[in-house]
Amino acid sequence: MNLMNTEKHYNTLNNYYRTKYQKKVFKIALNGNFTCPNIDGTVARGGCTFCTPLGSGDFAGNKYQPLKEQFTNIKEMMHLKWKDEAFYVVYFQANTNTHGPIEKIKALFDEAITLDPNIKMISIATRPDSLGKDVLDYLEELNQKMPVQVELGLQTIHQETSDLINRAHDLACFDEAVFALRNRGIEVVVHIINGLPYETKEMMLDTLKHLNTLDIQGIKIHMLHVMEKTKMGFDYKKNPFPILSLEDYVDITVLQLRHLRKDIIVHRVTGDAPLKLLIEPKWTIKKFVVQNEIDKLMRKENFFQGDLYEAL
Repeated sequence: MNLMNTEKHYNTLNNYYRTKYQKKVFKIALNGNFTCPNIDGTVARGGCTFCTPLGSGDFAGNKYQPLKEQFTNIKEMMHLKWKDEAFYVVYFQANTNTHGPIEKIKALFDEAITLDPNIKMISIATRPDSLGKDVLDYLEELNQKMPVQVELGLQTIHQETSDLINRAHDLACFDEAVFALRNRGIEVVVHIINGLPYETKEMMLDTLKHLNTLDIQGIKIHMLHVMEKTKMGFDYKKNPFPILSLEDYVDITVLQLRHLRKDIIVHRVTGDAPLKLLIEPKWTIKKFVVQNEIDKLMRKENFFQGDLYEAL
């Protein structure tokens, strides 16, 4: 199904939801108070070097509040901007949300899907090395009650970079996780980061091209944020590495979109960082400017998602 419209030359998540549900859909980011296997010593220590102590959940709910309270607070805030009735996706965002006792995972997710009658999906952010058979079996079971979407962090296919940022897993682990999830009928959305230390334009494009070979349904493209309270931020202040300019990021992201399979839904083309923590790049503060520059270039040159895609 081609979901592209005249405004956007790629398959946006908003357009996908509008087509599927005929309503606005909000993602409500909850915090299940999980940690990560590369923080607690299961596979490594210290976590990903770009991650803050909140584990990429800087805009998620308060982990000390019950899920219902988190959901209600965020829902009410969303509706200050959008007055009409909407549907919701409950989103476990912070840290690795399948890394913990299966009893905890079941209790949280089973509760989450019952928080509101207008919840249409549960989205779970995790790592490819945190999907044991017990978790996969449970997610398959949960998927029969409500659609389950798993967001898998990849960031890069390049092992040297992966080691540098302390991902503590290899590409084979990621590919196997995608296969295992799809084998159970679970939708997969992949996170990648442009601008990781010392990566070239060609390396970033190679990461995108690899995803075309996998059975994935969505992608989130982020610009690297170098932030305070992170190992990367500490190292950057001592020994700065090259940071992409806005123009470079737009050029690379547009090229990635042109190579991306047409059926993959684009959930993000940029991201947010807490202003008080952001070191570089400062241009990411204006998220809508980044999105607009990507759209302007694609419209100006008549580029479309997948117009350079070649099946491997």
